[in-house]
Amino acid sequence: MTSILYPVVAHIFWCALLYALLTVARAPVVWGIGRKDDESNPFQNVQPKISANLSNQFEWPVFFHVLCVMLYVEQSAVTSTMMLMAWAFVIGRVLHSLVQICSSNVRVRGLVFTINFLAVIAMWVLFLFEL
Repeated sequence: MTSILYPVVAHIFWCALLYALLTVARAPVVWGIGRKDDESNPFQNVQPKISANLSNQFEWPVFFHVLCVMLYVEQSAVTSTMMLMAWAFVIGRVLHSLVQICSSNVRVRGLVFTINFLAVIAMWVLFLFEL
């Protein structure tokens, strides 16, 4: 597998982990597993955050995935700088998830999103200059 696909696969695994986490958070409502004595979901506060974050994984990251497929085809455009930005994107997505799910700090979440945004923009700019 070409190295540019490693960050893509890492992001896919992160999304799979989020799906698993969402399944656990919904289990008390859907299956009754882990339901509190009063029949409530102990994860009722975090479940919407996980769901919203999972939706976020299919918005801006689409531009990352499309570019990585194009980079895979055009191997000569995969530089160490491109790889660094790809991994910065993936790490930024993980941090974004953690901030969104574990806190309500919109400022920090916005700052972390900026890492993802700038990494992908820079990757696209470099790719277009390579053409």
